[in-house]
Amino acid sequence: MPATDAVVVGSGPNGLTAAITLAQAGLAVELFEASEGIGGGARTDELTLPGFAHDPCSAVHPLGIGSPAFRALPLAEHGLRWLQPDLALAHPVPGRPAVVLDRGFQATVASLGRDGHRYRRLLQPFADRWDALAAAFLRAPLDGFPPHPALLAAFGVPGGLPISALAAFFKESGTRAMLSGLAAHVIAPLSTPATGGVAMVFAAAAHANGWPVPAGGSQSITDALAGYFRLLGGKIHTGTLVRSIDELPPARAYVLDVSPRDLVTIGGHRLGRKYAARLGRYYSYGPAAFKIDYALSEPVPWLDPDCRRAGTVHIGPSVPEIGNALKAVQHGRPPNPPFLITSQPTVVDPSRAPEGKSVFWAYGHVPAGWPGDLTTLMEKQIERFAPGFRDLVLARSVRGPAALEAANRNYLGGDIACGAFRGTQLLFRPIPVPVPYATPDPRIFLCSAATPPGPGVHGMCGWHAARTALRRVFGVSGAGMTRARMTEAIGG
Repeated sequence: MPATDAVVVGSGPNGLTAAITLAQAGLAVELFEASEGIGGGARTDELTLPGFAHDPCSAVHPLGIGSPAFRALPLAEHGLRWLQPDLALAHPVPGRPAVVLDRGFQATVASLGRDGHRYRRLLQPFADRWDALAAAFLRAPLDGFPPHPALLAAFGVPGGLPISALAAFFKESGTRAMLSGLAAHVIAPLSTPATGGVAMVFAAAAHANGWPVPAGGSQSITDALAGYFRLLGGKIHTGTLVRSIDELPPARAYVLDVSPRDLVTIGGHRLGRKYAARLGRYYSYGPAAFKIDYALSEPVPWLDPDCRRAGTVHIGPSVPEIGNALKAVQHGRPPNPPFLITSQPTVVDPSRAPEGKSVFWAYGHVPAGWPGDLTTLMEKQIERFAPGFRDLVLARSVRGPAALEAANRNYLGGDIACGAFRGTQLLFRPIPVPVPYATPDPRIFLCSAATPPGPGVHGMCGWHAARTALRRVFGVSGAGMTRARMTEAIGG
């Protein structure tokens, strides 16, 4: 018998959650990571100057704080602490105060003018039952009868709409811009079905649990997961790029937190030509991000005071401007002006920078693999709402699609979602099959964001894949992080 029961490849949140779930079942588990450090998209590094702690990818975690997988684990005992800014989001609009998202609804309703009460009627039923909604959305497909069917049905009517249609129900241009900005996180045209649901999920999460940042940076999530995994007896190997299953220790199961491209490479002939061909034919990658991390001499000088209190600021003052930016990217052109997602964690965590100084990041969307430089257009866009911003820049770390992929192999072409939000991938990832985590080789499983429920720092892809491996390989059901423990963790 192999000395190792299971091997996990990739130390992102999904890989670590999968490793923990297997180890909780009493298995001997080893994890292999290509980089010298662990974390995948949940890392923190000094990218610019000493003392400035930046998150190279994910930084704000509306799904992380409400993740059933994370909430079932003792991550606080391993150092994870969530910090909540005064406002989850601010969306500046020319000629009027910014639209905001707050925990609860008071500030949001006040910022929406004529739309406040209509917005509250739409979102409050889902914010009030966020735990149930999250459990339903973050479940595996075909995993029994969906919980809370009435809640899902009520959500599905508006949620299935394109954001362009959902936003049309509101009168204020600021409301429509804010909702469109939420939907734009998936880098798809505003006419894409279900982008209304994307906006609703992000908004409901803000009102229920906020959009927090981890104290010290996203590395704190990774370190807490890794600390608990090691406590369970797990072993982590870094600096090991896996090109084939043959390079790994003999094991009864292999769970891979990798892109479909690398799944085919690592699995090789074991997956069969038919499965590999289906992945190549059906699975598509999306547009890219262009990201800049800044070390600033002082906080961003936003014109709107609410922007100075928000952890996240979206810059896209109107629906047409946001829509045109997304259309340009879909047609292979850089946006001008770009829609920007920005984060300023030092608003709530001053430990991330030397006293009085700030870390700040912004990213826009560009075509996959785009080789150009969006820096000038991005900073011009920021200056529209924060004049004098450029004068505060002490240093910047600029990374386009190629650099993002070099840092994380799952970001093919700079696609930080590890897959496009379109076609069958709206519901089925990586391909339409009953159990998306399984492969033709009964020992090999996929647990990356290319599986349901998709991208985000929540660990649920890893949990579902590990449960699948436990059932199929080890004949174990109910071991480790059981459904009962998950239900208890989410309070219902």
